[in-house]
Amino acid sequence: MPITLGSNRLLASTDLSGHRIGLLSNPASVDPLFRHIVDRIAARSDVTLAALFGPQHGFHANLQDNMIETPHARHPRFDVPIYSLYSETHEPTAAMLDGLDLFVIDIQDVGTRVYTYIYTMANCLRAAARHGVRVIVCDRPNPIGGEVIEGPVLDVGYTSFIGQFPIPLRHGMTIGELARLFNDQYSIGADLEVFAVEGWSRASYHDDWGCPWVMPSPNLPTLDSAIVYPGCVLLEGTTLSEGRGTTRPFELIGAPGVDANGVAARLNTLALPGVHFRPVTFEPTFQKHARQPCSGCQLHVTDRRSFRPVLATVAVMQTFREAAPEAFAWRDPPYEYEHHKMPIDILSGSDRLRLQVDAGVTALDIARGWDDDLAAFAEIRTQFLLY
Repeated sequence: MPITLGSNRLLASTDLSGHRIGLLSNPASVDPLFRHIVDRIAARSDVTLAALFGPQHGFHANLQDNMIETPHARHPRFDVPIYSLYSETHEPTAAMLDGLDLFVIDIQDVGTRVYTYIYTMANCLRAAARHGVRVIVCDRPNPIGGEVIEGPVLDVGYTSFIGQFPIPLRHGMTIGELARLFNDQYSIGADLEVFAVEGWSRASYHDDWGCPWVMPSPNLPTLDSAIVYPGCVLLEGTTLSEGRGTTRPFELIGAPGVDANGVAARLNTLALPGVHFRPVTFEPTFQKHARQPCSGCQLHVTDRRSFRPVLATVAVMQTFREAAPEAFAWRDPPYEYEHHKMPIDILSGSDRLRLQVDAGVTALDIARGWDDDLAAFAEIRTQFLLY
């Protein structure tokens, strides 16, 4: 399924001509021929590339772990500033925007509410609205499809840097559609234009398009990791390793001393759609349980279209809690600039999931409790879909 990215459509237009441009991007901001948008804009004689901006993990995506701020820098070839928006500021300042008349955003989202790139985009929209700078978002497809929405919707009392708006964990939107939603539904009010993708089907996944997989962030090395991420990211709110520090982050789950065969067998008896749990032992090189053998399971997605990552992860948490209570606990703050609320609460969007798991509510019953909020979100979402 050949597609034309929003960035290619923008670069084929005259919309950049005569402008001083600020650009938010990272290494995944490439086209199907591996051409990076920074190089393509800088090569044009009719525009001025005046400033670059980087999200979490840095403009070069070289900082591996979470919660490590990126310093500002200067681009060695183009001699322009690289402003980090995962630093002492998460929003472009007036000084950073000084002299710009167009702000371009070309960043790869992965379809999950807690992925910080979408809030870096929202913060750029706010700053641009405040300072009168026009914004163009180059749309990119959602790599895990644009049809399914799943998981709890954020309660506004639990907003944070990893959740600014009441959307579900798996939102089923593109970054351009989210820009429209944030800007209009939640009254950011920037002068925004989205260059849509041509030829994309909402039912498709990243490997259907003929585009290269360039890691959008260091711990999403493959499409497989992105498919499980909307659920398994919740494990960051627990003492279980979510596989950071391994070559299969978010697919490997475990902790020292766990009976891997027992946990995997319990999970497989649930017959959850589209997934098999294989017993496994692994050793993270950093983060939780670094350099310690961990036992647990690997999620093997056998049918990506029926697989429900949030449901599966809730079942994982319940199973580890029951089978290995000495290994499972809720992680304490701080987490992603939140120093008071529990990490699992800002990840899931409220305290409900934590309290339900503690009370022994089944994963299926927990999932049924999301239905009304998902239906309400689906109605709002429809207004902003481009495809």
